[in-house]
Amino acid sequence: MIGMTIKHLRYFDALARLGHFGRAAEACAVSQPALSVQIKDLEELIGAPLVERGGRQIRLTSLGEQFAQRVREILRSIDELQEVARAADGPLAGHLRIGIIPTVAPYLLADVITTLTRRYPGLDVRPREAVTQKLIADLLEARLDAAIVALPVSEPALAETPLFDEEFILARPLEDAGKPVPSADKLHEMKLLLLEEGHCFRDQALSFCNIAASPPRELMEGSSLSTLVQMVGAGIGVTLVPQIAVYTESRSSNVCMVRLPEPRPSRTIGIVWRKTNPLSSQFTQIAEIVREVGLGKQRQVQDLLKG
Repeated sequence: MIGMTIKHLRYFDALARLGHFGRAAEACAVSQPALSVQIKDLEELIGAPLVERGGRQIRLTSLGEQFAQRVREILRSIDELQEVARAADGPLAGHLRIGIIPTVAPYLLADVITTLTRRYPGLDVRPREAVTQKLIADLLEARLDAAIVALPVSEPALAETPLFDEEFILARPLEDAGKPVPSADKLHEMKLLLLEEGHCFRDQALSFCNIAASPPRELMEGSSLSTLVQMVGAGIGVTLVPQIAVYTESRSSNVCMVRLPEPRPSRTIGIVWRKTNPLSSQFTQIAEIVREVGLGKQRQVQDLLKG
């Protein structure tokens, strides 16, 4: 198939993943007509249709499904070749596509990017915030280089490096500051505010409070930790936040942040990447930087926590 280009493959991969011409064009930073022309050109080169057009969503043909799988393998190999070249080129430089979960990103990402770009002037950090499941999928498909997540992820293809441990802290209304700190057994009797499904921090909070995976309807949900803390400040209920979020969230709401009684819940934040990635030694250096920033953030909250 003379004439097929990497651009053809990347555009088709985006369309196959997103199932929508508009979203695929946005992901590729091109206009929708430009992407449509490239897909049509690819189909003409192959001599058969790859997508079923019609309506808002598109479907892959049987050939399109098979083609999409092989295209992902080809693109993954191309990305790994680029990483080999980067690994041999001395100091870390070029694009660094790093994922980070939403319960860490607002509190860590800015300082991590600042520190990385100061130490590696040739580095172009391209962050992506998403829940763990999405980040792991993108890592395995080589759409990300590394991701900062809660460990373990237990994915055989990925290397895991722990960065720091952090406690879960109870956020409750300011007027409750003088009350005894409830135990886990008491928490599940209170109006507990949780993140929406898909967040690993939600599952960890449910587990600590001994609440089933399908909680009762009276439990309220929010899309972010900031939203939950604002709801606590309004007197709606209580929530758990990771230690790294305490400094920022306690300054923006009328809430009281306290440590829970022993045994205190905690999680391990780490960085993961593909074991086959030739940049592993550079990722070890990045891990040290993220660890340094994370531990610095933890020291900020020590004076705010009581108990």
